[in-house]
Amino acid sequence: MGFGIKDILHDKARHLLHLETDPGLGCTEPAAIGLCAATAAALLPGRTVEALSVSTDPNIYKNAMGVTIPNSGGEAGIPLAAAMGAAAGDPARRLEVFAAVDADGLARARELVRQGKVRASIAEGTQGLYVRVEATSGDDTAVAVIAGRHDHVVSRSLNGAEQPCGAQAGAGTDEGDGGLEELEQWLLGLSLGEIVDLLDDMDASDIRYVREGLALNTALCEYGLAHGPGIAVGRNTLGLLRRGLLRKDAAAWAVIRTAAGIDSRMGGAPLPAMTLAGSGNQCIAAGIPVLAAAEFATLEDEDIVPRAVMLSYLTTCAVKAGVGRLSALCGSGVAGGAGVAAAVAYLFGGTPEAVGGAVKNHIASFAPVCCDGAKTGCALKVGHLAGSAVTNGLLALSGCVVRPTDGIVDFSPEQTMRNLARVAREGIAGLDPVILGIMLAKDAPRA
Repeated sequence: MGFGIKDILHDKARHLLHLETDPGLGCTEPAAIGLCAATAAALLPGRTVEALSVSTDPNIYKNAMGVTIPNSGGEAGIPLAAAMGAAAGDPARRLEVFAAVDADGLARARELVRQGKVRASIAEGTQGLYVRVEATSGDDTAVAVIAGRHDHVVSRSLNGAEQPCGAQAGAGTDEGDGGLEELEQWLLGLSLGEIVDLLDDMDASDIRYVREGLALNTALCEYGLAHGPGIAVGRNTLGLLRRGLLRKDAAAWAVIRTAAGIDSRMGGAPLPAMTLAGSGNQCIAAGIPVLAAAEFATLEDEDIVPRAVMLSYLTTCAVKAGVGRLSALCGSGVAGGAGVAAAVAYLFGGTPEAVGGAVKNHIASFAPVCCDGAKTGCALKVGHLAGSAVTNGLLALSGCVVRPTDGIVDFSPEQTMRNLARVAREGIAGLDPVILGIMLAKDAPRA
């Protein structure tokens, strides 16, 4: 290809990876709300918050409604996420904003919500990721806006006077976000074969960075298996295996490990996850199944695993760049799964053609799987899709690949991914308001 990975990763792929991966505590949608609220509250004199008004795009609202917030005592809800961020969140911690919330801060946040001082609404007509928080104290009003990325503060103002954004806001700059869009277009211009070529020259710093992220997410898996947070999909599936009702193979092990990590994250475990393209679940789903499958491989080089994970990450980012950061499609299961399928084919010695076939297989299997909000049940859905992703990669090694005459599958994996993006943007986009309407209209649980 005429260039070295050291230079390319520094200028392109490495920059993309660092923009698209970042530690986060809990689900990134409540974290974005908490970060936005903390950013606004930090502008108020004495940081005394008397009332909050939160508005978000429909997808943020959908994903933040029911998922457990870290350090909340097992509670959930958009008003509480905003109140916790405003009362005690540290904007410098970015997507780990809730790490600073202690018992006193939680009590103050709960009191704001109890008194009806926090209003939450959907910002109609918004395009893409959007959070706006208005915080008031006496005659002072502070406003913060996040857009584009979960931690990208694009606007801060106090009493109508604009304040600078950037490091003091705990988020990226406009230039950084524009760079991401350019890098996504660069990635979309690569073939899967060219992405595979990039892997061979990953240097020690690239491999170390991938391993560091995997270590964060592996800790979540271990926590999930030990404590059974959420609905304990991983721990219960492991129990089925121990009772002889399931057989331990690469696919089943991927289900157990992936589900356990997502159990922890959706269950509010006090551990950070490495995120990918704005989602911790997505990074767990794109990396942990590859580690699980690698336990069944005979590897001559220990660095082949982080290289395979890098392939999964880049493939996931390519799918998400076409589909959109937040959409009606289950990004963790479909985009992350496509990455895993590609990585498994690569891990077990597959050619670039097999890698592409693995992506086709996974997209053919799960193109219409929708996102119905962040929740503990994500562990069930994404865990099973992760196991299937491993199987789809292994099938491609044997030449078992969905034909290009079938459905949205095309002759190339790249065009298949473009077809998936069209399905997500034009075909199933109407699902979001339907799903959100159902979620908003639910009755209180009956005994």
